[in-house]
Amino acid sequence: MTSVSAAITHQPAAAPRAHAALRREHRFFTGMAIAMAIVCFAGFAPTYYLKAHFGTPQLKPLVHFHGLVFTLWIVLLIVQTSLVASGRVRLHRQLGLAGAALAVLMFVSAAAVALVRGKTITPGVPHDVVLAFLAIAVVALLLFPALIGAALYFRRDAGAHKRLMMLATTVFVTAAVHRLLMWLIDPAISPPVFFGVTDLFIVALAVYDVSTRGRLHSATLWGGLTIIVSQPAAVLLGGSQAWMTFAHWITGT
Repeated sequence: MTSVSAAITHQPAAAPRAHAALRREHRFFTGMAIAMAIVCFAGFAPTYYLKAHFGTPQLKPLVHFHGLVFTLWIVLLIVQTSLVASGRVRLHRQLGLAGAALAVLMFVSAAAVALVRGKTITPGVPHDVVLAFLAIAVVALLLFPALIGAALYFRRDAGAHKRLMMLATTVFVTAAVHRLLMWLIDPAISPPVFFGVTDLFIVALAVYDVSTRGRLHSATLWGGLTIIVSQPAAVLLGGSQAWMTFAHWITGT
């Protein structure tokens, strides 16, 4: 009788705690999505969102399309996290199909923009520097679909799915962080700096895991570690002679 009474007494107390933990989780992931949106807007404001105010050069239609697709992805990320927070899981899953299609468009448009950038000769900028940065873009283009694919594979595991989607978005948010630091600090900001700032999103996810679960979620651990390891790997690749030979060939420069 004592154990039964204890169980009955424990259940009402456990339910509010579980509900509070769920609310905290929803707030965290929605906040992460909003923070990414703010960084993206700030980073690309001078050349895209507020370019009329800054008087920056006109953009080619391909770049406009890429900017639109990327913006829709960030908006969808906020919508999706908000839908889960409000309990509208069915609509969240339905919009997931649109998200998968949008991810394909992001990959294709980002690849096209990277290739055009690699073909463009910019006065005053050594072209090998441009091609070195192209290696960073190529590594991101490999990493983004890999993480999205993993998120779709684990779509029935809510914890893994949402973390992998955030990490996949972090890969492309790097470009916005780079632009933002260029405007705020130095146009020649180095990869270790803008990679390090971007990794604060991964750190935030890790801190959340440890503070709420007592340990890292496996998706945070392996997904975050993959991103962090890929960053110096991309820099090393961009500085290699083999890459330069390939990049000059693929861009025709």
